[in-house]
Amino acid sequence: MRRATPVTLIVRPVPPFRLDLTVWALRRRPRNAIDRWDGVSYRRVMVVAGRPTEIALRQTGSSTAPQLIVTATPPPRTPSEKQHIRSVVDCLLGPRIDLTGWYRLAGRDRRLRILAERFCGVKPPRFPTVFEALVNAFACQQLSLEVGLELLNRLATVCGMRLGPYYGFPAPSDVALRSPARYRALGFSRQKVHALLTLARGIERGELDIEGVSREDDRTVCARLLALRGVGRWSAEYVMLRGLGRLHVFPGDDAGAQKTLARWLGRSVPLDYAGVRRAVTPWQPFAGLVYFHLLLDGLSKAGAVTTTEPARLQDKAV
Repeated sequence: MRRATPVTLIVRPVPPFRLDLTVWALRRRPRNAIDRWDGVSYRRVMVVAGRPTEIALRQTGSSTAPQLIVTATPPPRTPSEKQHIRSVVDCLLGPRIDLTGWYRLAGRDRRLRILAERFCGVKPPRFPTVFEALVNAFACQQLSLEVGLELLNRLATVCGMRLGPYYGFPAPSDVALRSPARYRALGFSRQKVHALLTLARGIERGELDIEGVSREDDRTVCARLLALRGVGRWSAEYVMLRGLGRLHVFPGDDAGAQKTLARWLGRSVPLDYAGVRRAVTPWQPFAGLVYFHLLLDGLSKAGAVTTTEPARLQDKAV
């Protein structure tokens, strides 16, 4: 049988834009098997019209004149399927977000300016659904990021839709089908399993509309998230930033971010929640961007991220 030819879509980000930095802000660690990066292309398996589909993105042009080449395999069959792929790319990597205000703010603060210039071109990433953001929060609660991501990788292999050797992030309906024992065998604690299944089964039965919180104000969103089993203040703020794209939110209970922020500010002791809130106030409404920049700073020090802009092939789209 003849394989279908992949379809190429063109996305023109608002400059400046760097795919490599944005992907690292999304994937967080090298062991992320859902959001894959080989140094040139970003890949993810997603579901399009019920079919597992791999999207692959690469950047051409410089950060100041960027272009994203998006291929989808198997190819989309209708204009609505193409639009769905574009919408997911917009959500995941934020190419259309204009950060002029951020760079203007950073230019007035010497410390912030240095950070913004080092990682110029990163856009704020988002998970494509609030469900995915919540499950990420559950997996990483009270664990190292490496361990949390390993749990998510295992979850995808059990519940996610497969395409070749890779898996997409599971939908609530996929998660709801398995027994608690199956998730315990993957390494999830009893509390996390209870939270995970309560969420997935509540969505599947139509009792929860967590995607609808995107239309609510911060206070309402926070209250609705905190009402969910297994969600505390850190998880709620994590979802508001990474799931809803609310860039003024810096998850103040993130222990790693507390230490990183304190070191960056030259403080000798870690900050508590109130200390984080006070520290980020001058950077509003972009405190969440500082969070992403400090994440990249840590990845750069670990050798995973390079601040030097890679050479780009000056491909011309037709």
